[in-house]
Amino acid sequence: MRERPAGLRESELIAALTEVWGVEVRSAEYLPVGAGSYHWSVVDQRGTARFVKVDDLGVEDAGRDEAFDRLGGSFATALALHRHAGLDFVVAPIPTVTGAVLWRLTARYAVSLFPLVTGTVGGFGPHRAEDRAEMVDLLTALHRATPAVVERAPRADLALPGRDRLHAALDDLDREWTGGPYAERTRRLLSIHSSHIERLLTDLDRLVDQVRATGAEWVLTHGEPHPGNVMRTPAGLRLLDWTTVQIAPPERDLWLLTPAIARMLGEEPVDDADDVVARYTRATGRTVTPAGLALYPLWWKLADIAIFVDELRRPHGTGEDITASLTYLTGYLESGRD
Repeated sequence: MRERPAGLRESELIAALTEVWGVEVRSAEYLPVGAGSYHWSVVDQRGTARFVKVDDLGVEDAGRDEAFDRLGGSFATALALHRHAGLDFVVAPIPTVTGAVLWRLTARYAVSLFPLVTGTVGGFGPHRAEDRAEMVDLLTALHRATPAVVERAPRADLALPGRDRLHAALDDLDREWTGGPYAERTRRLLSIHSSHIERLLTDLDRLVDQVRATGAEWVLTHGEPHPGNVMRTPAGLRLLDWTTVQIAPPERDLWLLTPAIARMLGEEPVDDADDVVARYTRATGRTVTPAGLALYPLWWKLADIAIFVDELRRPHGTGEDITASLTYLTGYLESGRD
């Protein structure tokens, strides 16, 4: 996120790190990176650097407690993977002095603390062909660790988050939107592409039914193992950001190693990546289904569309983050124009 979290003072964050984690902060630097969360690098009095993550639990009061509990469950799963399943590639949260993995900083925000890992991170997009085999092996190890955390990890329900609000927006296209400077542009954009969005939602429902009908075994998935969440270090690959960890079909991770991500971004795939499915099947004995591989890029695209529409329909200004939301929404809809 380019902009700092609204209504949160850095002094509140530093006080929590001191009181809850026992970290005496010498310096703090806001890092305008990533999406969906806010990040800082902090250095303590001994010179040890750590990575701070602040998550927005929601603009409205309703649902914040549930969001906090879900996030805490995800981070507890990551810690268990690192400590008990022996997965060194899991960059897990540092617990508080009382053993918590997440702290309620304010009514709206939650904070977590992580080791600051040194290495090279990619960007959102396709994995390089030369990295795919190593990524398949990493995901194989993660999926095999399912028994270690199956009782604590969140479980996917395959529902599209924000679907009700997206439908509400599609039902409200016959009057002007006045939430902010981009609201009316968003309404006009949705008016042009509303029938296409409705067809995508129908396709999503069909694929969800097919995935449920396979009866295939679900595994522990990261959810977003794209290059932006993978760090290459001298000690090997490290997988970052466990916010979205869930028990789910394995295709939830694997699709990001296939040409589907390039197509979703409007790019031309460099190859068909059949080696990904073959390597994973040999290693695990699991069948990778076409329905599962088709479901998740569509789910991701519609989830993003729902988020962006909701942001742009609400009261907003003209900051970098909301401007980016309009750009990304336009890209999704124009690339799939009827």
